[in-house]
Amino acid sequence: MLLQQAAPAAAGGNNAAALQQMGFAQLIHGFDAVGWIVFLTLMIFSLLSIYWIVMNFIKNARIRGSADRVVNTFWETPNAQDAVRYMEEQPRNEPFSKIALDAAQAAAHHQRSEGSRLAESLNRSEFVDRALRQAVTRESMVLESGLTVLATVGATAPFVGLLGTVWGIYHALIRIGASGDASISAVAGPVGEALIMTAIGLFVAIPAVLAYNFFSRLNRTTNAKFDSFAHDLHDFFATGSRVGG
Repeated sequence: MLLQQAAPAAAGGNNAAALQQMGFAQLIHGFDAVGWIVFLTLMIFSLLSIYWIVMNFIKNARIRGSADRVVNTFWETPNAQDAVRYMEEQPRNEPFSKIALDAAQAAAHHQRSEGSRLAESLNRSEFVDRALRQAVTRESMVLESGLTVLATVGATAPFVGLLGTVWGIYHALIRIGASGDASISAVAGPVGEALIMTAIGLFVAIPAVLAYNFFSRLNRTTNAKFDSFAHDLHDFFATGSRVGG
């Protein structure tokens, strides 16, 4: 009778000890080469994701904080030369001032080229329009920096974690085949490794996907402001007045 009671107690103790092998410390201790590659890849993905999330947040906050001030000051300045001078005083990473300066430089360059082949092949409106298109495209590309990394992390991190899962289950099957023991004490470590790697992959991927969608939405709004400002700049430097202003 005592032996019958002791057997379940011993089994329960073995199961409890086996479950303790499913922690993160045991995961690190049990890594082989493939496990380390998967884990380090996920850590690199996580660091890249955090870096670009922070950088894009700072960048969007800075642009959105200065956009209205820069644009309104440009149109409220009565003298075009003073408005251009104000744009030159802005930080080099301020996109609206750079777009305005490109338009002003294009208009000035075309005016200096009156009578030349340039003026004959492109009128003032076309020349300014081309400069503005290039400026908006350039600033849009700068605005979208890092989004490719976030999209890549969000799309691939779950599969990298799944690779760790498959590898952990493979280890469990190898251990069962080698020992002939299918008890929880034999498979708890590899299964725990598999589950934790899956969780790490999802933990890395989910913030990257959410951040990508969030910044893509902000960028669409900012790009719309770029286009609107560029349209008004084209009218101003091509005709000398802002249409509707």
